[in-house]
Amino acid sequence: MVIRSGKEMDFQMVNNRTNADTNLKMQHENGSCDVLPDKQISTGPDPLRQKRLSSFQGESEEREKDSTIESFVTNFSNIFESDLLPNQNGEELTERFLHEVVGILLSYIKKTYDGKTKVLDFHHPHQLLEGLEGFSVELSDQPEPLEQILVDCRDTLKYGVKTGHPRYFNQLSSGLDIVGLAGEWLTATANTNMFTYEIAPVFIVMEEIILRKMQEIIGWGESEADGIFSPGGSISNLYSVLVARYKRYPEIKTKGMAAIPDIILFVSEHSHYSVKKAAAVLGIGMDNVIVVKCDERGKMIPSELEENIIQVKKQGKVPLYVSATAGTTVYGAFDPLVHIADICEKYNLWMHVDAAWGGGLLLSRRHSHKLSGIERANSVTWNPHKLMGVPLQCSAFLVREKGLLQACNQLCAGYLFQPDKQYDTAYDTGDKAIQCGRHVDVFKLWLMWRAKGTRGFETLINRFLELAEYLYKELKTRKNYELVFDAEPELTNVCFWYIPPSLRKIPKGPEREKILHQVAPKIKARMIEEGTTMVSYQPHGNHVNFFRMVFSNPATKKPDVDFLLEEIERLGKDL
Repeated sequence: MVIRSGKEMDFQMVNNRTNADTNLKMQHENGSCDVLPDKQISTGPDPLRQKRLSSFQGESEEREKDSTIESFVTNFSNIFESDLLPNQNGEELTERFLHEVVGILLSYIKKTYDGKTKVLDFHHPHQLLEGLEGFSVELSDQPEPLEQILVDCRDTLKYGVKTGHPRYFNQLSSGLDIVGLAGEWLTATANTNMFTYEIAPVFIVMEEIILRKMQEIIGWGESEADGIFSPGGSISNLYSVLVARYKRYPEIKTKGMAAIPDIILFVSEHSHYSVKKAAAVLGIGMDNVIVVKCDERGKMIPSELEENIIQVKKQGKVPLYVSATAGTTVYGAFDPLVHIADICEKYNLWMHVDAAWGGGLLLSRRHSHKLSGIERANSVTWNPHKLMGVPLQCSAFLVREKGLLQACNQLCAGYLFQPDKQYDTAYDTGDKAIQCGRHVDVFKLWLMWRAKGTRGFETLINRFLELAEYLYKELKTRKNYELVFDAEPELTNVCFWYIPPSLRKIPKGPEREKILHQVAPKIKARMIEEGTTMVSYQPHGNHVNFFRMVFSNPATKKPDVDFLLEEIERLGKDL
């Protein structure tokens, strides 16, 4: 057996590709080939594309000098996907290609954590569709060389948003955890499905361990609870309605909505819209979701809930389910879970707690009291991809009664869930889900938990709350800002208005409100165009547009908070 050096391998691959190109041209000239691949019949090189490829080659060579990881300079311009594994001679080229990909990712990660870089390089949709500096999202019939694929990888990151940047505050999920990232890479490499133990043994066991840990933290007994990881908090909330309905009316599974009476769900004014969407999807109907009033802090008022339940019963309908929120999306409010649990027990309603955002506080001995009463819930949604910083997506649906999830969703597909397998088929968890195929979302969380420990998550979450308190106090000292409500943050949400100098002389009233409503959108537009930072805004109830700041990014420090406030003033002082 002859082992060739890397350079010999490259030369051979390029030589083979050149010979193949020559043969194609000869076939075309002889009339034996109907059409050449697009790359062969091009009238000349695309100058923009060549510029991008040349730039990529230069960056590869620079990275070669600086990298402490073993890497290779390879000319990928004549190497294609078909040359990689499982091609018989593809092992070395695969290694080199993946080294280049890792180099692109490491470069991006370094830029993400560098506060001096932009959060985004914004372009409008039509610009991306038309192509930018040789970056095209159009698909071709013929394969592109791996050099172009590497350029595409780099450009995809270049024109996206750095959600791990210390000045990215736009969503509840932000940050870039390195161990979690490693977990996501490994998950993609394993590329398996979570429906049976036989094809995902380690991941299935890990999911059981993580769910048991979360159930223990909530306060449920180890043997009585159940759960599953789902594709996001909205689906976890849908599971809660699905299971609550099945618990009361198991005939729904076979006979449908015609077999049961009119059922009513209750949510707060500040609840997530996903419960209404679940009602629409499950055939209950959004008109059968009653919105319960909240106090000025955004908490459900228990007396209003009870009054609505009594009214529904008088109408001959069945009050079925209450969704209480532990950490509302906008205000970060916690509903009074103990009082809501008392009412649910009194009237025999299913109590769900949507702790998608605030569930992480259960890991903090300093702040977990804000979820007091969650242990009395029938089900809980908890998203580790929010406050715990796990890479998207990672959402757990937890239910206190063992076996209910399985009974509700099980269909016993014979090609997957054979009862006579050689192992304990209780670990074939796929029949608990409404999906068939299910992504492995648990490993990155398991790996992060191993790396941080529960105390590490606690430290992280406490720091987020400290940053929220710092922002709250800063806003109270600055004359150009007003708080939407003057109360210390319960979670990491801080809501405020920026008041431009031109508005400070106008008395409060409809005219001022109309102008103020336009301030946040205009500042946000300028912010995105410049790419310096990102924070969200929205109206809520009777309040005109205001900024909503949230902290869930481990990279954020107090100077980043100061920068945001100064940047808002810089961008909005002339409004």
